[in-house]
Amino acid sequence: MTAGQGIIVEGTGGVWRVRTRDGAEHDAALAGRLKQEDRGNRKLAVGDHVTIEPDERGSGWRITAIGERHGILSRREPGGRHGERILAANVDSVLVVFSVAQPEPHVRMIDRFLVIAEANDLRAHVVFNKVDLAASAAAVDALAEPYEAAGYPVHRTSAKRGDGLEEMRRELHGRVTAVTGPSGVGKSSLLNALHPELGLRTQEISPSVGKGRHTTVGAKLIPLPGDPDGFLVDTPGLREVGMWGLPSGSLDQCFPEFKPFLGECRFQDCQHHQEPGCAVREALARGAVKPSRYESYLKLRAELMASENVW
Repeated sequence: MTAGQGIIVEGTGGVWRVRTRDGAEHDAALAGRLKQEDRGNRKLAVGDHVTIEPDERGSGWRITAIGERHGILSRREPGGRHGERILAANVDSVLVVFSVAQPEPHVRMIDRFLVIAEANDLRAHVVFNKVDLAASAAAVDALAEPYEAAGYPVHRTSAKRGDGLEEMRRELHGRVTAVTGPSGVGKSSLLNALHPELGLRTQEISPSVGKGRHTTVGAKLIPLPGDPDGFLVDTPGLREVGMWGLPSGSLDQCFPEFKPFLGECRFQDCQHHQEPGCAVREALARGAVKPSRYESYLKLRAELMASENVW
């Protein structure tokens, strides 16, 4: 047993599964020295690059060093708690997956996911899955239009029929991509359709409430077959998504379609709400900013302002 470099692929709390460069996987705990140095300020996450060494008994492994991070995907702790929960580290891009039906897409939640990606400086793609259940192609286009207008790549996919899968494979190649979205939108089915070797567990929508059941318990880093630099981060289905560490005054920076107009408002501290001479609202009036996206901005900004008053 010798020391080696690896990446955390799974685990929470005390024991982490680490994949080393030779493709082997080992269960490892954080070394006592790192626990003392860290004092709980930095929590390990799936995607972290680490060094592992044999433990004192030579029968197991311990994590002795943690590499620098980039591309963190995080959100606020659920349940109204104060703090940050890191879903994955060292991520290159994010697939924000929603279904066109069963369950119906929630526009405000799509925008919330996209703001979280923007706040973490992550390249986001919007995926409308289950297009085989759509009333029409025009209905899917109507869902996609505000996001395409904002500059996001939008994918229309069906794990069942195979729609959009080849384009998705090209996008995933050579990247670490987090796959996120609410429960029940077909993330695991989509990943299985993209790479049948993955064999991820899937489950049907709950007929009683029309919502998805959780099939992914914790985030997991999945190597893409035949792609040494390609990984997927399969994240738990999220029913609650809170933003963390984003000042309300910076929210406008997380709406790409606002950016051409920022700095053009009459007032430097314009909140793009009721101020006269607001360039964003002028863009809204002429159709350069979509009403649904602007409404999301107002609602999310009010939420951030409320949390700032609390904390």
